[in-house]
Amino acid sequence: MEIDAIEDRLYAHNRAATGRDDGQGLGFVIRDEGGRTVAITAGYTWAGVSEIKQMWVDEAFRGQGYGRALLDAMVTEARRRGVSRVWVASYDFQAPGFYERAGFKRMAEFDGWPEGRINVILCKALDGQRAA
Repeated sequence: MEIDAIEDRLYAHNRAATGRDDGQGLGFVIRDEGGRTVAITAGYTWAGVSEIKQMWVDEAFRGQGYGRALLDAMVTEARRRGVSRVWVASYDFQAPGFYERAGFKRMAEFDGWPEGRINVILCKALDGQRAA
């Protein structure tokens, strides 16, 4: 698929520019008894940082700790990989408060992205590091 080709080329460029070749995908899934996905998260680690690109919990399963379990798993694995910071973007109508309750700090807010909304960038520093 073209998206994979773009990601491969971007990673090759980043690797050449930084000398860092430690990029790895990172993700977890929670399934119900029938095998249906009820919560999932995906991101990556690279060059000492991690980004959570997506997290989703089925509406019927929200408020039961699945999101926090996924987030804790992402942070734990990022820490195991030697990451110093974990980043995430969340719109104001999504879950910035969820991330803040887990120790993430607001680093930036982009008003009007999309119009009438705010895109919030959050960061959690690991093991005594500063968020930024």
